[in-house]
Amino acid sequence: MSVLAPSCQTFCKFVDQKKQYPQKVSNGWCLVLLKTSGFGLKDIKNSRDCRKLKRGDIKAHSSWLDFSRPTSVEMEQIKDCDQLDQILQQAKEHCQPIVIDWMANWCRKCIYLKPKLEKMAAEFDTKLKFYYVDVNNVPQALVKRGNISKMPTIQLWLDGEMKDQVIGGHKAWLVMEEVRDMIQKFI
Repeated sequence: MSVLAPSCQTFCKFVDQKKQYPQKVSNGWCLVLLKTSGFGLKDIKNSRDCRKLKRGDIKAHSSWLDFSRPTSVEMEQIKDCDQLDQILQQAKEHCQPIVIDWMANWCRKCIYLKPKLEKMAAEFDTKLKFYYVDVNNVPQALVKRGNISKMPTIQLWLDGEMKDQVIGGHKAWLVMEEVRDMIQKFI
């Protein structure tokens, strides 16, 4: 039996007489088209073909991605104080918190965090909205209003007021955990 899968979400289970353990395709194994024997498995890490596997040795399972929800939501840019006032007013009317990422184009950590925040925005798509401000391309009055001194700074605003913030000067995964904890406190 041959199985083709459109994504790396396919899992192969290698059945041994003594133990069974699942192996992700992205962990070094992948389904390949072999010239001599049709489909097979290839060990990318050790560069060897597993052509001698018997029919009962491999069981393939596949999980499909959920296309009903986005995987990433592009954050909207805030360009001036008037736009921030409008966004805060709409959020207040809908009783919805917003997250603002204060960043700069020259800041490597800011650039690295932005796609991660966009993925997080997809997780909380209906509960809150994510925005970003490029501090170099906006009036200084907006930066002062946000009380920004370091970048990246991720703030949570609720009812027109800044409630909490994370200043991201350390590892990205720690920043993302802190942002997630901050969001969980207010929703």
